[in-house]
Amino acid sequence: MTALHTDALSPLDGRYAGKLAAVRRLFSEAGLMRERVRVECAWVRALAAGPAAAALGKMPRAALDLLAGLAADPHGTDVAAIKRIETRTNHDVKAVELWLRGELEARGAAAAELEWLHFACTSEDINNLAYALMLKSARATLLLPQLRTLGGLLDSLARRHAAAPMLSRTHGQSATPTTVGKELANVAARLESQRDGLERVAILGKMNGAVGNFNAHLAALPQIDWQSFSRGFVESLGIVSNAHTTQIEPHDWIAEYCHALMRANTVLIDLARDLWSYISLGYFKQRAVPGEVGSSTMPHKVNPIDFENAEGNLGLANALLGYFADKLPVSRMQRDLTDSTVLRNLGVAIGHSVLAYDSLDAGLGKIELDPARLSEDLERAWEVLGEAVQTVMRAHGIAGAYDRLKSFTRGRPIDRAAMREFIASLELPQAEKDRLLALEPATYVGLAPTLALRGSGD
Repeated sequence: MTALHTDALSPLDGRYAGKLAAVRRLFSEAGLMRERVRVECAWVRALAAGPAAAALGKMPRAALDLLAGLAADPHGTDVAAIKRIETRTNHDVKAVELWLRGELEARGAAAAELEWLHFACTSEDINNLAYALMLKSARATLLLPQLRTLGGLLDSLARRHAAAPMLSRTHGQSATPTTVGKELANVAARLESQRDGLERVAILGKMNGAVGNFNAHLAALPQIDWQSFSRGFVESLGIVSNAHTTQIEPHDWIAEYCHALMRANTVLIDLARDLWSYISLGYFKQRAVPGEVGSSTMPHKVNPIDFENAEGNLGLANALLGYFADKLPVSRMQRDLTDSTVLRNLGVAIGHSVLAYDSLDAGLGKIELDPARLSEDLERAWEVLGEAVQTVMRAHGIAGAYDRLKSFTRGRPIDRAAMREFIASLELPQAEKDRLLALEPATYVGLAPTLALRGSGD
């Protein structure tokens, strides 16, 4: 590990830096600068193809190629040079404009042509689109693929263990049996729903000037239909145009995005805690990793660290996402700057989410079911058949069925012999008695095996 990593203030850039290169490419200062450059270049190109066609029609090929190249892929941006300019301007977006001016001038662009850089723009015209592109890319390349992978793992495990009976633990107490596969399928279904919700969030952007009214645009070129032109430009970036803004795009969609991601993360927190509990009960074993240490003093331990790390990182992510959703849509009058420093932390929440997904992926790959341990708990829980017995009694009109089973089962150990003796004493048709006598905790699972095969076609 390099000194850079050990000296990092945030563990995302220190301890976990090696796992988050993709997040860093998108949400670092360099990533933000690159997206600003992309938007600035795309705006000049749009102007050159429309309102400024006459003014920019003779721009040198080298300058046009630079604009096209950076609009398509801004990784050629000299971020270090932009940051040096910023030390003078103390304004990051202006530094981008000045760097681009220099690059275009070096390629033969005339002074009059350079004036079309950042034309009629406020900084937020550039920033809101840059952040929109960053969050759009994060959703498409990081969040949705990882959530799909986790959903696929859960579905695979659900199918594998569809018929594996397990004692439920409502309120932490022995309850009606289920199957391991059915419980995993429940999580897969919930995760799919929340993932779809995240995918449906519309990503919005604006390009309409200092307070959202196209004031400067109309002053310079009143003959242009700026509303239509702006909408076309924003949509060309794959973003939905928001026509009603102040100086800033209101960030309501970012709040929706954060809430959608929070809900997906909350499903996974629930999963991490349940798997931790099932491992504690011995229902799952964890494959030991050669060379890995579970405890500095207890050599035998194989701790559920993947699920613990996932829970911790998901909690951190959700705390930040919740704050973003609360804060970002609130701005004094037509604009205050409190959103600026907050937006810079979007990648932190994404980073903690991605770390958690990696941990869950690793953890799900290490667990192995222990059928003997599951069977042991089921065999000690014959009282759970009380639900089945009293329901059959009700179906046959036997009065006080619930209370009779309550008196028989509550607060006392019930074994196979006791349950069968009770069933034999009931005023039921013999066929019904025989059906109940054949029932065991391990076979009293209802439709769980079928429900576990969610989406399998089986």
